Amino acid sequence: MSSFLVFFAIVLVGAALYFGAGIVRGRSMGAGLDEPAPNLPPVLLPEQAGAADVDNVRFGLGLRGYRMDQVDQVLDQLRDQLLEKDREIERLRDQLKSQAEGGENLRATQ
Repeated sequence: MSSFLVFFAIVLVGAALYFGAGIVRGRSMGAGLDEPAPNLPPVLLPEQAGAADVDNVRFGLGLRGYRMDQVDQVLDQLRDQLLEKDREIERLRDQLKSQAEGGENLRATQ
């Protein structure tokens, strides 16, 4: 019976220390991962990002790897820039096609 009481006392002291440490740090047990530090600078790409700009992007490391908010932001910027370039390429192709058709019509009328 006395070994049970010693074991029970150790468990109680351990539980008190565990919960007390959580309260001292200002969070409750099972609060999960800490929020990202809001004072870190954002990761931004230039307006017209090139391959060298993408190569030079560095993300802050979190507990399990790169910070997802920074990665998502850069990927969103890259997506928008690629869409804009695709629209510009399509516009230039249409312009070139219309100029080629205009030249053929000019030759046909001469």
